[in-house]
Amino acid sequence: MAATAPALAEKVTVKWTLGEFLSFEETAQIKHQLVAGRIYNMAGGTDAHSEIAVNVLAEIHFRLRGKDCGTLNSDMLVRIDEHNAVYPDASVVCGERRFADDGRLALLNPILVIEVTSPSSMEDDRGWKLDLYKSLPSLRACLIIDQQRIFAELHTRADDGWLLQTFDSLNDRIPLAPLHIELPMALVYAGVSGDLARN
Repeated sequence: MAATAPALAEKVTVKWTLGEFLSFEETAQIKHQLVAGRIYNMAGGTDAHSEIAVNVLAEIHFRLRGKDCGTLNSDMLVRIDEHNAVYPDASVVCGERRFADDGRLALLNPILVIEVTSPSSMEDDRGWKLDLYKSLPSLRACLIIDQQRIFAELHTRADDGWLLQTFDSLNDRIPLAPLHIELPMALVYAGVSGDLARN
């Protein structure tokens, strides 16, 4: 998306509230995100970005079958606070789903969010957007996957902060401890790994 970290620090005189944004988003022709009280258009993605996101979503959905957890795609908005609401590429919620609105447009309690980076979003996904996700009380993990190379980073909430793990081999398995499952990197990059540069 077009927003960058400086946009968060910039003083906003008139801010959109979450309620105003949701009313706008419900009838919009394209998706937007609410960042620091401002609305930003969402950009499209490449075929590799889409395929990786589908791979991850499908694999997690399959591994959670029969459990009290649901997988949601990039159409599910996640509400951070009154002036921030963003669309991850995928999210997982366990137990009762809670929403910020009666229309069930903005999820309040994801346990896991997933972002697949693109060249234009990489700094955002690993910067201010990650910080927003980490501020969610419900969130236990954030998985960020690189679409240009075989590389993923997993941020997991710990007792004294956040633990960072990185993965750069198709032989690696990503331990999604909050979900009690592992995600094989070979399946994350299925169909696209041959086109990617390895570290």
